[in-house]
Amino acid sequence: MKLKYLLLTLVFVTAFSCDKDESNYELVDVATPQIMSKAEFRKSVSITTPRAIENAGKIYAYKDYIFVSDLNKGVHVIDNSNPKFPKKIKYLKIPGNEDISVKNDFLFADSATDLLVFDISNINSISLKERLEDVFYVYNFQIPLGVSFVDYKEFNSQTEIIVGWTVTKERREKIDTRFIDMMFDGVALNSASESSTTGQGGSLARFQIVNNYLYTVGSHEMIIFNISNLSQPTLANTLYAGNNIETLFQAAGYLYIGSTDGMYIYDLVNPENPARLSEFVHWTGCDPVVVDGDYAYLTLRGGNNCGQQESVLEVIDIKDKTKPTLAARYTLDNPYGLGIKNNTLFICDGTAGLKLFNKEDPLNLYMTNQFKNIQSKDVIPLEDKLLMIGGETLYQYIYVQNGVQLISSLDLK
Repeated sequence: MKLKYLLLTLVFVTAFSCDKDESNYELVDVATPQIMSKAEFRKSVSITTPRAIENAGKIYAYKDYIFVSDLNKGVHVIDNSNPKFPKKIKYLKIPGNEDISVKNDFLFADSATDLLVFDISNINSISLKERLEDVFYVYNFQIPLGVSFVDYKEFNSQTEIIVGWTVTKERREKIDTRFIDMMFDGVALNSASESSTTGQGGSLARFQIVNNYLYTVGSHEMIIFNISNLSQPTLANTLYAGNNIETLFQAAGYLYIGSTDGMYIYDLVNPENPARLSEFVHWTGCDPVVVDGDYAYLTLRGGNNCGQQESVLEVIDIKDKTKPTLAARYTLDNPYGLGIKNNTLFICDGTAGLKLFNKEDPLNLYMTNQFKNIQSKDVIPLEDKLLMIGGETLYQYIYVQNGVQLISSLDLK
């Protein structure tokens, strides 16, 4: 999406230099990036006292701590040693952040184009240990919804970072965006059990740690870091991974990548150069994926920027990793993340709340419980409890017979 808009700028400039027929013009919303030099941007990382969250994103669990992202702004640290009374204790100001992963008290976080490494061995004295600059070619600078044009002409991607947007009404020539979408469809960027302690993210994660490697995905690329030396990771490889990548899940030596177009399966026989084994294609829709045994479970959310089809859960038979096939499909309302604990499949169905399904027979799922009147976005099924984020609230449940029971909810505002 970001690359598409960058290329569209050239199309727009060309179009404006030609036809001056007034009937071809209209008043539209134009977004202009607010920019900051990379030098200043990199000075803005800090560790501070807790603050109210603005836009709750993803969750991550590590030891007795829960990390909640404040989309593109930073990470809130929550002491969860007593799950009945979780407490916000720190805030990591990390501009341009979307994801984190933790291994052996080292926290890895993206910051727009950079990868940061924090030492969290002493949670009261967190320190920044390393920064790998310009390792992410694509980052999420959140183009405002509803704008018709994006004007990048004053932006230098080599020396500057987009930190916000100014939207104005301007007279612009009408453009057939259907033709533009066809022009840039499919644009590619060429660019195991351990004794260690690794945290756990939800199904919306784009970071995964497997042994001595950190795997990350952007909109079209996979970037792999060797983290054998946790405080000094090195860039191992960058490769094209697929179209419109959104999520990354790892299980039993394989990576499962969720995109708006399908699910990709990669093996990790060569950890620095994963091999694509197959692709399962579906209609356009937002697509997190989790895996359990011989089946992958993915939700497809229709509407808005996610596509125009219905919202469903798809169950994919992956016994043969080279030939994934659709095994079952179930209708949902507005699904986001999902997770699995034993024979229970947890689905965050947006405004329809949290839904629990019995998956003893993956081809005949049935709902066993539903928690309505809450907004649900993603879950992490831990060994002893279930974490869920929804709206600006962190929920925690304990497992009980035939379901889960709420033990606490923390307002993050």
